[in-house]
Amino acid sequence: MKSTELLDRADQLRQGRTPFVLATVVRAQRPTSAKPGDSALVLPDGTVEGFVGGVCAESTVQLQGLRLLETGESVLLRITPGGAEGAAGRGADGGGAEGEGLVTVANPCQSGGTLDIFLEAHLPPLLVHVLGHAPIARALLDVGRALGYDARPAEPGTPLPDDLDAVVIASHGRDEEASLAAAVRAGVPYVGLVASPRRGTAVLAGLGLTPQERARVHTPAGLDIGARTPAEIAVSVYAEVIAVRPRPAARPGGRPGTGQPAASQRPVAQAVDPVCGMSVAVTPGTVALTGQGGGAVYFCGPGCRHAYTDDPTRYAHAS
Repeated sequence: MKSTELLDRADQLRQGRTPFVLATVVRAQRPTSAKPGDSALVLPDGTVEGFVGGVCAESTVQLQGLRLLETGESVLLRITPGGAEGAAGRGADGGGAEGEGLVTVANPCQSGGTLDIFLEAHLPPLLVHVLGHAPIARALLDVGRALGYDARPAEPGTPLPDDLDAVVIASHGRDEEASLAAAVRAGVPYVGLVASPRRGTAVLAGLGLTPQERARVHTPAGLDIGARTPAEIAVSVYAEVIAVRPRPAARPGGRPGTGQPAASQRPVAQAVDPVCGMSVAVTPGTVALTGQGGGAVYFCGPGCRHAYTDDPTRYAHAS
């Protein structure tokens, strides 16, 4: 895949709000099949599009990339040659951070060279639906976009996307109830109603929600910072959105990302290749076969699978 095609593909993913990791080779110490400038995309299902080295290097990039989609971080990944002992140590768990922003992995399958690959997580910005046409609603759209969020005007009955992060209702009594109930029951992480404390309490009382559901509605929406103008109220609302959003744990050696972890991203399932000792991500495309015990055995690439097939008893203890 040409670099221009890869960039076009990245733009397509951004427009579709699909998270991905951009992997770019920044240093290659021979012998390696990759060279500086080679790049690839890691998608949430484990698909790797592009080229950053052979199957073993790609397997490491895949696993580390999927981990970054959980945290929203970006790191410099250093893949070094190593034997089975090294793989069982630093390489097997993919850790071995040597400093802030650097993760080193020993790859026993490497041809003997070292690769430095920058892994940059690209996650969709917060998606916010704003209902209403009053000055506060317009300010919520303007301030949200200034923060880099995907703030969109919405109407009652607008479909709620699965990755919706917040719904803020600033319609001042117009069509509030159905929109509030729909957002709460859809599990939207932040639901806010711009209203006075008295009116907000009255609106919630008439929604037919359980006490637990009512507790999820923030009204009056926003932190109490003494806001008066529409813009100040919008700032207070987004301050509350930021305050209550989930905070993922950072991985060793990682740098915080600017986006949110992919809402649909499940924890990365992984297994240890019994031949080389590398940790590999378990995805639909992972090289695998049925082991002697009947369970699945996963490999970093076809070479290790062939070695296992030729002499499965040799690696039975590892699988």
